Amino acid sequence: MNAHDDGAPRQPFDALAILRDAGHPVDMLTERQRQVFAGLTRPEVELLNSIKSRLDAAADEVEGHDLKLV
Repeated sequence: MNAHDDGAPRQPFDALAILRDAGHPVDMLTERQRQVFAGLTRPEVELLNSIKSRLDAAADEVEGHDLKLV
């Protein structure tokens, strides 16, 4: 056992599940696009989730000013 091992079994990294849980519409992608996203590394997924969080926060600020023509 190494210093980083707490004895718990390691779960495989599932990029699609993490992206889905964060609200990314991965199920709307084509199969090939899902394959690309499934191959992302943990740091890449964390970056995408960080960007999404920032965009979501900014959307709250600007949506009230969005002009919709009927």
